[in-house]
Amino acid sequence: MADFGGTDLDAFRAEAREWLEANFPKSLRDDPEAGTRAMTGGFKPTGDHLVWKQRMAEKGWGCPTWPKKYGAGGLSQSEARVLQQEMDRIGAYNPMVGMGLSMFGPTLLEYGTEDQKERHIPPIVRGEIRWCQGYSEPGAGSDLASLQTKCEDAGDHWKINGQKIWTSGAQWADWCFCLVRTDTSKKHEGISFVLINMNQPGVETRPIKLIAGSSPFCETFFTDARAEKNDMVGPLNGGWTVGKRLLQHERSGQGGGRMTGGAKVSEIAKTYVGVDEAGRIADSDLRMRIARNEMDARAHGLTLQRAFAESKGNSSPSAATSIMKNSGTWIGQERAELLIEVMGAQGLGWSGDDFQKDELEAVRSWLSGKAWTIFGGSQEVQSNIVSKRILGLPDTTQSS
Repeated sequence: MADFGGTDLDAFRAEAREWLEANFPKSLRDDPEAGTRAMTGGFKPTGDHLVWKQRMAEKGWGCPTWPKKYGAGGLSQSEARVLQQEMDRIGAYNPMVGMGLSMFGPTLLEYGTEDQKERHIPPIVRGEIRWCQGYSEPGAGSDLASLQTKCEDAGDHWKINGQKIWTSGAQWADWCFCLVRTDTSKKHEGISFVLINMNQPGVETRPIKLIAGSSPFCETFFTDARAEKNDMVGPLNGGWTVGKRLLQHERSGQGGGRMTGGAKVSEIAKTYVGVDEAGRIADSDLRMRIARNEMDARAHGLTLQRAFAESKGNSSPSAATSIMKNSGTWIGQERAELLIEVMGAQGLGWSGDDFQKDELEAVRSWLSGKAWTIFGGSQEVQSNIVSKRILGLPDTTQSS
């Protein structure tokens, strides 16, 4: 569809509203944590959650702007924004979550062959397949290009040996998009991008328990693991470009609403801290800091929209996502700290009947959010990218 507005967009809004009213289960409208649970790697939908997922899969609106020929929505960006507004209006969430939707799918649509798209995109659209990311290694974190997981030509397939670390959701994933070393004589130019079926004897995952109490990350080991010849995305030794483009999608998602969204701290603070005679948060200093954070979040959201509009037609990876990644994670971490401060001792509970569900979730969110300025490219790495590629500052690194 064309990216139009006016009466045509009004007509689409009416269509979307009517469909959502008829298809989003009423039981989920009274469950504000439904969307949060849907984003949890190990969550398997049942009941009305499953019904909602099936309906969205049939409509293709879980991937609203992807091409219709793969079962997706085929909407324009303007229509997708209207759809999201209408979903927000009734508390609906996108049940097609995960790395396949937010990171791998957009990358494959740009760099994949038609055969690869036809095999891998429809299952993502239907929410049938889970993907994980094989990037970081024990000796290749911030300097990702030094990765050593080896991929060798074994005749009718690729043979893979090595280890990945911090592989989010690997214990639940069906497939892994992975950066591997196919030429040991070069650094960036010796890396390829392959797709690996996780359900094979040569793949082992070991969950890593974090301070927040969950285990979303894994160590992943490949021992003579197999990847098919037609599951290399992009040319041999050309994976660094594909991998950078995927990181752009990842950082764009990390700089979006997941960290800056949620219930307003200002409203929560009124319950815990109380209000003055004018109905404002009683603590003036706290009130000022909360207001600043909410203004920063709003400004961040508007900047995202502007950056997206300016990026139309730009087919090369952009460094702007590094700004968004740092900005969004900083705002989100500050929000989490403010929420803990507002709740006081009630925001530090780990278990027990003395704490409400949202209080227990607040402390876990605060702890897990500390990782956001590290994974997906650390805060320091993003700042270096901004300084060199956007500000044009010189590289002062000197070799010894």
